[in-house]
Amino acid sequence: MSVFLIKGAQLLLSLSILVVLHELGHFIPAKIFKTRVEKFYLFFDVKFSLFKKKIGETVYGIGWLPLGGYVKISGMIDESMDTEQMAQEPQPWEFRSKPAWQRLIIMLGGVTVNFLLAFFLFIMMLFVWGTKYSTKDDIKYGYSVAKTLENYGFQQGDRVISINGESFEDLTIDINKYIMFRDVNNIKVEHSDGSVEDIKIPEDIGTQLFEAGDLPALTPRYPFELDSITPNSPAEIAGLQPTDKIVAINGNPVEYYADLTYQIKNSDSDELLVKIERNNQPEELRIKPNEDKIIGIYARPSDLEFIKFNQKDYGFAESVSAGISNGYWEVKDYLAQFKYIFTKKGATQIGGFAAIGNMFPPVWNWQAFWYLTAFLSIMLGVLNLLPIPALDGGHVMFLLYEMVSGRKPGDKFMEYAQMLGFFILIALVLFANGNDIYKAIFG
Repeated sequence: MSVFLIKGAQLLLSLSILVVLHELGHFIPAKIFKTRVEKFYLFFDVKFSLFKKKIGETVYGIGWLPLGGYVKISGMIDESMDTEQMAQEPQPWEFRSKPAWQRLIIMLGGVTVNFLLAFFLFIMMLFVWGTKYSTKDDIKYGYSVAKTLENYGFQQGDRVISINGESFEDLTIDINKYIMFRDVNNIKVEHSDGSVEDIKIPEDIGTQLFEAGDLPALTPRYPFELDSITPNSPAEIAGLQPTDKIVAINGNPVEYYADLTYQIKNSDSDELLVKIERNNQPEELRIKPNEDKIIGIYARPSDLEFIKFNQKDYGFAESVSAGISNGYWEVKDYLAQFKYIFTKKGATQIGGFAAIGNMFPPVWNWQAFWYLTAFLSIMLGVLNLLPIPALDGGHVMFLLYEMVSGRKPGDKFMEYAQMLGFFILIALVLFANGNDIYKAIFG
């Protein structure tokens, strides 16, 4: 099975689970408050359905357009835009006839389920698989350091001892999250010469790294060898071969793969002078990287033990506590990303379904699948709370206004607001997926 199909299948299954449970979050309180639910759909049934069956007063179905799903609740101005029903006298079973607090609970039900699902998955993943982590001494060659961090005293090959005075357990994943999303003001490191230094970190370090494109800021170093050369790439045009050994770039020694990428990214010259060894004989090549500072090579570690992973298992009670903590930080970190998204550079990083699909691994991995499902559940919950008409957050915003002011927005106003919100959402979907298409064509 192709990588595209494997990733696509994981994405489809994940989104299906999330959509059904999100809509169930609306459906259950609606039923509890005796509100009629006319439809419960996975995906959208524009013009026709792949499957539908009426049970009681509700039609359950699967649409053909996999862009989400919905429940159609009687007497509610939603994406169905059923103005004919709204023109009639309100009925006791309709959404508009229920007290504001009941309507608020119905509207918050979907995102509540999203967050509960994410926390549940984090708990169960720790209970079933535990977690893998690496300490300072498990990173054999130390860290590759982004140029932005070098400006504050970091050095290539540094090992992290503590952050904000606290020892750090998982140095492979969480350290970059700390630097980008959390309040880090001090990192103690051990340099490759054995000396120890406390480095002060500015408040805007995340913004500096993001704007410079220095992400991730810290990555474990490893010695490397060439694996393959991309056809028609700058490296192939210059004559580089997979059996070559890269020794230096622009006179700077290259021992680790990070040295190679660092020299390419930070070179001030349009052309790189690359010293290689071919059949144990020294040679020099001139390679001109493309606009994205890419020369078109793939490398592999020559030392597979450059990093060691330790296993930590959890009992159920421990997994509950740790899982809730993981969920809390995932939500907090995701919210922190918005300060980068709402920038000129951040807007170009927004991705659509292709970007989300590429997050899944090329082989089916249940642990990775459930982690990404938990992350997407958080993302769906947060985005649905945005105060945009047509989203749950838009409905919540108008309900809170009604509860505070005692005045209910008119049906015509709600119709126009729903249409505006729908157009905003369509524009965002087109923009995000347009970014995917642009990247696929131009790289």
